[in-house]
Amino acid sequence: MPHNASRYLAEGPRVGIRHFTYEDGAEFTARARESKDLHQPWLFPPDTATAYTAYAARLIEDPSKAGFLVCEKGHGAIAGFININNIVEGGFQSGTLGYGAFAHAAGRGLMREGLDLVVRYAFGPMRLHRLEINVQPANAASIALARGCGFRLEGFSPKMLFVDGAWRDHERWAITAEMIREPGRR
Repeated sequence: MPHNASRYLAEGPRVGIRHFTYEDGAEFTARARESKDLHQPWLFPPDTATAYTAYAARLIEDPSKAGFLVCEKGHGAIAGFININNIVEGGFQSGTLGYGAFAHAAGRGLMREGLDLVVRYAFGPMRLHRLEINVQPANAASIALARGCGFRLEGFSPKMLFVDGAWRDHERWAITAEMIREPGRR
């Protein structure tokens, strides 16, 4: 489904980011079904209309979450998604990122461009100070994306998150607003 570029919150050379809408359900779920081999066992995005509606509702309506679709410029195809969860304001000004590329876009650098845009949006208009990514240690692609976008490894948490029927170990990667302003970074 083509999307008007004016709907983008931020744009890079090849992608734009925008918020989820309920109307994105058909494309999102089709892409999720096409991408199961890429995603599992790391993540399980909604692949039915009912599941997508519930998922999108949380991202659209819950102020402690912000969901972004990474869309290819030109034709507007959804390349992936990046969500900021557990947004805490006040003295913390922080959120936790989750993301996934769709199979047709994997390995093309579109998610790196999209994650850079989301980070800048989070530290700009959203006024956050810190973003964290929690990644299972064997998920090399996700770790490469975090590292490539300037996140630093801060620690290891055993049995941190319940994923795919079990408590899984995770590495914690983070970036702060000051880090993206350091000379030579991003």
